[in-house]
Amino acid sequence: MSEVRGARTRRQWVVLAVGAVLLALVCLLAAKWQWSRYDLHKAQAEQLTSAYGADPVPVADLLPAPGEPLPAHDVWRSVTARGHYEPDRTVLLRNRPVDGGAVFHVLVPFVVDAPGTPVDGVVLVVNRGTVPLSSSGAERPTDVPAPPSGEVTLVARLRADEPAPTKSAPAGQVQSISTDAVLAAAQGGGSWADGRTTAAYGVMSSEDPAAADAINPLPAPDPPDPDTNLSYTVQWLIFAVGMVAAYAVLWRRERGPKLTAGDLLAGYDDVDAARAARQEAKRSARPKKTSLEDEEDAIVDAQLTADRWAAGEDATADDARPDGAGSDAQARETSSA
Repeated sequence: MSEVRGARTRRQWVVLAVGAVLLALVCLLAAKWQWSRYDLHKAQAEQLTSAYGADPVPVADLLPAPGEPLPAHDVWRSVTARGHYEPDRTVLLRNRPVDGGAVFHVLVPFVVDAPGTPVDGVVLVVNRGTVPLSSSGAERPTDVPAPPSGEVTLVARLRADEPAPTKSAPAGQVQSISTDAVLAAAQGGGSWADGRTTAAYGVMSSEDPAAADAINPLPAPDPPDPDTNLSYTVQWLIFAVGMVAAYAVLWRRERGPKLTAGDLLAGYDDVDAARAARQEAKRSARPKKTSLEDEEDAIVDAQLTADRWAAGEDATADDARPDGAGSDAQARETSSA
């Protein structure tokens, strides 16, 4: 035999209400966070699109002076620079797949030749592209294409330095593109470039003259998709409203009007419909109000009938005569007058 559950107590309703409000607040906080991510990704996508559509400018116009960070609005901007590579100080970036494939990124220091500008002699780490892993293992590639020698005109896109790596790597390799870490991992260390670096690196677009051995260029980055965060924002808002609505529905079902046995026997399965039907039945059962004219007609009819009986006439027969209705109506008009 199943146990019949009693009505919830006031304390239980208060606990449920507090729980619903807290869950709704959590959903609102999640929606706010997703909205902030939407704003961030939207700004990043717009900045990336704008930067890729801009023409290259001289490196002295955008590259920060030694020790200065790269402004956010200059990230991915294209610059042209003259100078020379330091191929003997090449370093490999590991554990950075491209299009799902495991590759090494080739990082080479580039010394800027820009006399009369603050960036003359600045050492810029350049990501020239990628090379596949060797067939024998993942420690080093089989071959690393050398950059062009001598004076080179470089076109590259500027990127802000990444955080310094926290994991160790084999000699001549790094886990992130941090200028200081890359120069330190190169042959001979990075002391030769002290005071000549900035917190930025370049992604090679083209070189003139071109290198003898081609290297796989890096693909254009995919801009962030802010619409994903926008959809998550809407979903969390719906969840917040749903928490409050669920409490309201539960309250209505357990504390609001309920179907009676008579409603169920009458075929009603909705509380509102059953209540409307009961109200209509009550209105139909109320006695109809009698107008003043109807009351006067009833009095006149009763008086005429009594007079005929007093005169010894047969009221029933008189009512049956064709002229009876006319005489009654005339009497009523006379009485009313």
